[in-house]
Amino acid sequence: MPSFQHLLLKQLLTAAAAPLARRKPSVGAMRLAMEAGSLFQFMPWHVHLESLKLDNRLEAEWLRPRGAHPTRVLLYLHGGGYVLGSLNTHRSLVGSLAQRSGLNVLTINYRKAPDHPFPAALDDAKRAYRWLLRHGHQPHDIAIAGDSAGGGLALALLLALREAGQALPAAGIGLSPWTDLNLPITALRRVAREEGLLLEALQMRTWGPLYAHKTALTHPMLSPSQADLHGLPPLLIQISTAEVLYDDVVKFVDKARAADVAVTFQPFEGLVHWWHLFWRIVPEARQALDQVARFLEKMWANQEVAATVLPLERRPIARRRAA
Repeated sequence: MPSFQHLLLKQLLTAAAAPLARRKPSVGAMRLAMEAGSLFQFMPWHVHLESLKLDNRLEAEWLRPRGAHPTRVLLYLHGGGYVLGSLNTHRSLVGSLAQRSGLNVLTINYRKAPDHPFPAALDDAKRAYRWLLRHGHQPHDIAIAGDSAGGGLALALLLALREAGQALPAAGIGLSPWTDLNLPITALRRVAREEGLLLEALQMRTWGPLYAHKTALTHPMLSPSQADLHGLPPLLIQISTAEVLYDDVVKFVDKARAADVAVTFQPFEGLVHWWHLFWRIVPEARQALDQVARFLEKMWANQEVAATVLPLERRPIARRRAA
């Protein structure tokens, strides 16, 4: 059963839905509201912030927790339906994830629709990954993560790198990832009333087409659930059973497993979309982020074991000397 803190959060979101539906806020107004809300989010203690521009053009930040691993890094892609969100709106969440996982995290302010439709966000994600490689980070030391649209973008990045024949990162993580931009109206009506009302008020069904622009919503780099998923690295997928995205995510997980991809699937019961953002007040959010950290720790531990065992297996067996 969801926590008391989460129930309060859900009530607040439900109360906000009716005024939003009446006003039908523009993308610009929603961006401004999210930026204003980010003023009340604070970074965790002992996480250092370093702003930079990748290739002198793409705004980015390093979030460096005290005692971070010297070589391993996480590339994080924020959510927001490809139209909202920024470094500011997700800094607290990413800082908490950096601290819990003990990793330096690079996060980018990728270009957003409608000003910059597909493939702008994907191109920026590819730029960030290649920047990490050029600056000495090895693919096996990089994991890629994102929430909501950022989770879908993280999966699209893995697919794009595979198609280009580039070395893939060690793992991919999707926190309530948007895996299919063609949201059916039946899904909006079937899930929890609170989320359906809010997403209809925000006109979320219009966001996918804004990003896709002239590209079909079924394009695999827009909707990873439509792609051939073979050859992807280990994945962690978290989703709430009450989310609009739940059915599509389950289908994606099943398809990935059928393609022999190692998928760790972690469903949460009855939580709102983007519950991870509220990690300071919602205990389920802290639990989810801790599970991300444990997944990464276990994944790299398994990688180290494999690197040790494989060379031993390949050694020739010495022939017994003839008596």
